[in-house]
Amino acid sequence: MQPIRYSAPGRAGIIGNPSDMYGGTVISCAIPLRARCMLEPSARLTFQSRERILSPDTLELQGDEFDVCRAALQGLGFTVENAPFTLRIETDIPAQSGLAGSSALLTAIVACLLHYRGELWFSPHRLAEQVRRIEAHGLRVQCGYQDFYMAAFGGLNLMEFRDKELLGKDPTEPLATVESLQGYLQGVALPLWLATTGGKRFSGAVHANLRARWEAGETAVVEGMERLGRLAREAKIALLTRDWKHLAYLMNENYAIIQELGGSGEALNQLVQVALEHGALGAKLAGAGGEGGTVIVLTLEPERTLPALREVADRIIPVAPFAPGISRS
Repeated sequence: MQPIRYSAPGRAGIIGNPSDMYGGTVISCAIPLRARCMLEPSARLTFQSRERILSPDTLELQGDEFDVCRAALQGLGFTVENAPFTLRIETDIPAQSGLAGSSALLTAIVACLLHYRGELWFSPHRLAEQVRRIEAHGLRVQCGYQDFYMAAFGGLNLMEFRDKELLGKDPTEPLATVESLQGYLQGVALPLWLATTGGKRFSGAVHANLRARWEAGETAVVEGMERLGRLAREAKIALLTRDWKHLAYLMNENYAIIQELGGSGEALNQLVQVALEHGALGAKLAGAGGEGGTVIVLTLEPERTLPALREVADRIIPVAPFAPGISRS
C-alpha cells in the first residue's frame, strides 16, 4: 500500500462568526497554513508527530496531541487491533489560536482513514458533518460548523447554517449552504490580514459559555447571534462590490457585539485598538476569544498598519482566498 496523504487549511472568520452555532451565516476565508496527515502501513497502530512517537494500547482519550487520532479512529469504528498503520500528523497552524487548527487536522486524519477504507469519493458536505460529529462527541468540544466546512471546501465562502442551531440533535437537520465567493474576486487582493495574540485559548470554552446563555434564552445573546448572521449577509454585497469601507463598518459592529457579550479579552482588544489607531478601517475576532486568539484586520494602508501590529502581535498572517480545502497533498 502506498502512503495516503491529505491536508486541510485553517480558516479566518471574516464576519458573522460565531453565529454558525446558532443557525446563522458567516463569511470565512482559508489561510495559507495547513494541517497534514500521512497514513502508511506498519506492524501495529502507531502515532507520530514532529516531537513524539507512540504505539497506543487503547483509544481512550489521554489529553495529549494524539487525541485527534484516537477520536477519529473511534468515530470511524477502528480499534487498535484492526489499524495496522502509522498516522503521522503535523500542522503549520498555531495551536489554539482561533484559526481552526485542530479541526483542520482532524479533517485531514479522517480523510486518510476514509481513503484507507476505500471511501475515496466523500463529498465535502458529508466530510464536514462527519468530522464535526467526531469533534463534538469524540473530543467533547462545543463547536459549530464553520471550521469543518472551511477545512473541507477551502477558499472564500458565504455559508448559511439555517435550521442547524440544534447542532445535530435533529435527525432531519439539513446540510449547510456553501456559496463560493472567490471567483468574483479574481485578481483582487483582499485588504485583510490576521494578527495572533500568541496566547492559547481553547475555543470550546468560549463557545460553551455563550451557548449556555443562548439556550437559557438570554435576550442579548439570542438577538446578538441573529444580528451577526444578518451582518454576514449584508457583508456579501460589500465584499462583491469591493466596498471596503462598508465591509469594515460591518466588521466593527460584529466586534462590538461579541465584546458586549463578553467574548473578547484584553489581548484581543489591544490588537483591535492598535490596528484602528494605525490606519485600519475595521478589525474583529477571527476566532477563539478571551485572552487568546486572532483578530482579522481590514486596512487599505498595510504599510502603516502592519508594522504597528507587529509590535504587539505574536504573528501576522495573510488570508488565502484561493487555498484549496481538503486535498491529497
